[in-house]
Amino acid sequence: MSLLRRLSAAGDTGPLAPEVPDDRPDEPEQARGPTGTGQLAQTLKRPSLRASVAAPPSENAFQQLKSRVQQRVIAELDPRMDLSDPDRVRRTLEETFLSVLESEGIVLGRTERHRLFEAIVAEILGYGPIEPLLKDSTVTEIMVNGPKQVWVERNGKLEKTAIEFADDEHVMRIIDRIVSPLGRRIDESSPMVDARLPDGSRINAVIPPISLVGPCLTIRKFSRDPLTVDDLIRFGTMTPEIAQFLQACVNARLNIVVSGGTGSGKTTLLNVLSSFIPSDERIVTIENAAELQLRQEHVVTLESRPPNIEGKGEVTIRDLVINALRMRPDRIVVGECRGGEALDMLQAMNTGHDGSMTTVHSNSPRDTLHRLETMVLMAGMDLPVRAIREQIASALDLIIHMARLKDGSRKIVAITEVQGMEGDVIVLQDIFVFEQTGFENGKVLGRIRPTGVRPKFVEKFEVANIYLPPQIFGVNYQRPFGR
Repeated sequence: MSLLRRLSAAGDTGPLAPEVPDDRPDEPEQARGPTGTGQLAQTLKRPSLRASVAAPPSENAFQQLKSRVQQRVIAELDPRMDLSDPDRVRRTLEETFLSVLESEGIVLGRTERHRLFEAIVAEILGYGPIEPLLKDSTVTEIMVNGPKQVWVERNGKLEKTAIEFADDEHVMRIIDRIVSPLGRRIDESSPMVDARLPDGSRINAVIPPISLVGPCLTIRKFSRDPLTVDDLIRFGTMTPEIAQFLQACVNARLNIVVSGGTGSGKTTLLNVLSSFIPSDERIVTIENAAELQLRQEHVVTLESRPPNIEGKGEVTIRDLVINALRMRPDRIVVGECRGGEALDMLQAMNTGHDGSMTTVHSNSPRDTLHRLETMVLMAGMDLPVRAIREQIASALDLIIHMARLKDGSRKIVAITEVQGMEGDVIVLQDIFVFEQTGFENGKVLGRIRPTGVRPKFVEKFEVANIYLPPQIFGVNYQRPFGR
């Protein structure tokens, strides 16, 4: 977005207040309030308060002052300014900001002056009131429910913030600033949009008439430094033994589905699993909004695209999966299966593309199979249920189920092998399950334990020259499997 458009959007806060006549003859000229400000700025200009500000301004007064100073700063900036150097733009904004304060005779304490400057910079170059939340590493999700309610998620728990937008139009300007550079649009004819920030954070926006509370914005933040397997072990999401087992599954080229509910950590786990893929393999990732952060060198990232304003040009996940088969991939990683692309993903897994991975929303490993059946039917193929189940049983090796527990923690609660068909039923066998032992001081107590069952796909480990100690599965053999 050009600076001219940014300035136009950021400065669209209404006209400056007209000059207010002052009929107080006994008051000295220098004590009279400035034009176009509220009581705060008048107070700040009084000589008795020039040395220091006794107390921070109220929120309403702060917003009035911000609006006035912001418009003055915008008016004095060159709209042709080059935005490619953000540090230089910021320095220019700071010089203009200090010049405006000096010319207006507004005196603020250091803290309030810094707060005012950052708020104006956020409006002009950033994402307005939510800019501090985007920089807060403890916040994992931001939810804007109309202009007056902003919620965040910290440590798996929701909390309401004191942050507010001015009005619906203010929220709309921020949404437009996010989606416009990506070639996406949002208006009454297309009131929903998925997008992403430059750092990979996932964005969903919904506006009226679909939303009855005003424009809504949901931001799923992604860590600047991707979580590693060591991080997940430290958080208690998995154990070192589980990590060793999952690394063996990826290296042995098992086809894996990560399942779970919204916000349970599926994409994070998929990212960690992808980190186990050898660096000499060609990986094609397919997503609605690119979130995966693979560190391998040979990675091709594909992203779906919605239709344009004329209803043309749509590229679906299914289109990308079909196209990926022509790109000579060693691995196909689909960020999430939601519809008919599940059929093409299963076909790919069944036609030599072993080691592929995806995620699915579901409530349990068994429910994951039911979801896959439903999504295959969404492809429009008139396939019998038994044929679909045979495809699933033949394609999948492993289901890893994630859950967000009552205390907000995210854990692997089941690792299940897909063993095959018995009659018309797909046979599943739990290899590891999470066993909750209690709830103490707001924390869920428990551990993920082996079931004592040796998975059938251990034979694939042997082919890949991978040998795990039997104790990982709770089996007391004297030698590792495969020897």
